[in-house]
Amino acid sequence: MSKPTILAVDDDPGVLAAVTRDLRARYGPDYRIVRAESGAQALEVLVELALRARPVALIATDQRMPGMSGVEMLAQARQHATDAKFLLLTAYADTDAAIQAINDVGLDYYLLKPWDPPAEHLYPVVDDLLSDWRQAHPDEGGGLRIVGHRWSQRSHEVKTFLTRNHVPYQWLELERDEEGRRLSQLANATLDDLPLVLVPDAEPLRAPSNLELAGALGLRTRADQPLYDLCIVGGGPAGLAAAVYAASEGLRTVVIEKEAPGGQAGQSASIENYLGFPKGLSGADLAHRAVAQATRFGAEMLLARDVVGLETRGPVRAVRFDDQGELEARALVIATGVSYRRLEGPGLAEFAGRGVYYGSSANEASQCEGDDVYVVGGANSAGQAALNFARHAKRVVMVVRGSQLEDTMSMYLVAQIRATENIEVRLRSSVAAAHGDHQLQAITLCEDGSPPQELPTNWLFVYIGASPRTDWLGAEVARDSRGFVVTGQDLQASSTTTAWPLARAPYALETSVPGVFAAGDVRLDSMKRVASAVGEGAMAIYLVHRYLASM
Repeated sequence: MSKPTILAVDDDPGVLAAVTRDLRARYGPDYRIVRAESGAQALEVLVELALRARPVALIATDQRMPGMSGVEMLAQARQHATDAKFLLLTAYADTDAAIQAINDVGLDYYLLKPWDPPAEHLYPVVDDLLSDWRQAHPDEGGGLRIVGHRWSQRSHEVKTFLTRNHVPYQWLELERDEEGRRLSQLANATLDDLPLVLVPDAEPLRAPSNLELAGALGLRTRADQPLYDLCIVGGGPAGLAAAVYAASEGLRTVVIEKEAPGGQAGQSASIENYLGFPKGLSGADLAHRAVAQATRFGAEMLLARDVVGLETRGPVRAVRFDDQGELEARALVIATGVSYRRLEGPGLAEFAGRGVYYGSSANEASQCEGDDVYVVGGANSAGQAALNFARHAKRVVMVVRGSQLEDTMSMYLVAQIRATENIEVRLRSSVAAAHGDHQLQAITLCEDGSPPQELPTNWLFVYIGASPRTDWLGAEVARDSRGFVVTGQDLQASSTTTAWPLARAPYALETSVPGVFAAGDVRLDSMKRVASAVGEGAMAIYLVHRYLASM
């Protein structure tokens, strides 16, 4: 890959020289810094770069330029630099135009002039934008290659694990890529060996588990210490927020995550109502930032570890892993979130991972280019997924059991869905069956008042219900009939719990086991929103401190 370009645009020669100087001083070793003195000249530069297949990472442009404003130039720039980050340099009077540009042209950030000193005002913004761009443009997959079948459930799981853990790779489909067939033959791989994961300077991995894959890639899977102040089970927004606050306040903290940081929210293509991000951000981006933040403060993150049991051992709480290992801590936060409920009906279980998927990562939409995609569900996660798929699919059909989207979805998403021409909403509808040979080829759709329809499709994505991941907790931790963890004052009103063992009342997020807390979607009557999960994660640490001080 050639060195990416940063394009600076301003009609004022002095300002252009200054911004070019500041950009070159910090980013010159890794990026080509190119300048343009007008919007028209900038578009000519972008055409030349496109013809030469040179990637553009960032366009930083002044708003007030004669002939063509910065926003007008960016609107045309998108066709030449489809995935570049956009930074608008504005005066205070241009703030309204900048905010409008977030919706109209996908503006990533606007920065008020002057930006001196750049180390405080310019570089942190540009660092953040370039980090996001680099994350989406890994260099040739780092040498990691995967050979597998397109309609293989395990291949899908491996790709999802790598994507959600921000590990770049090259996918070689056995049916379509001659190189994939050649590598499979060289490795003497059978169908049972697929997917074949080829790691540089290591033996090929044959249908590896997530734990084997994480170990081969050098991801942390083992704890450094036998005893921690706090163990957090689950790396979604609640767990990551708890890790940031706990580690920053000096608690020896470990987070155990079965799949990948971010939880269900980590699969969201765009979270637009999270405070502080006016353009929105992807769940993967939020998770990536949170992991970096928690790690910076000293929290450990264990990946691909499945917790299967909880034990109370006097003043410590122990969690047991599925490989017989264990870990002890003085306090525990349960933040395992929820998973999507499975559809029931003929063929639906058979085609799981082969056309029927529960949730999706943001980059899966590109695989559906030109196809019909069906999305089941009427909550925010389903709406965000539908909008993401609509960027690539020929048609997206939302299958919603309710009578209107407004009952279960935020209004900003409802408005975007209605404004997207290739999204069709089927209300009072459900999927009853799936059909196909080796992969999904059709579904049976039932709609109130109409006979069942068999509709062709290779893609069915499901975002319904919420099943908490709490089977591992055992009988000590009280849960309601659906498995959600009962906490705080609700313990006294619950008929499912044993007597509270202490003289004091349980803290707000404390479970029926003292020193064990629950935060986020796994907790009974939680809000099921990212912001509330983050808030509960932070609140849990305040309560953990109170608990530890009382021991």
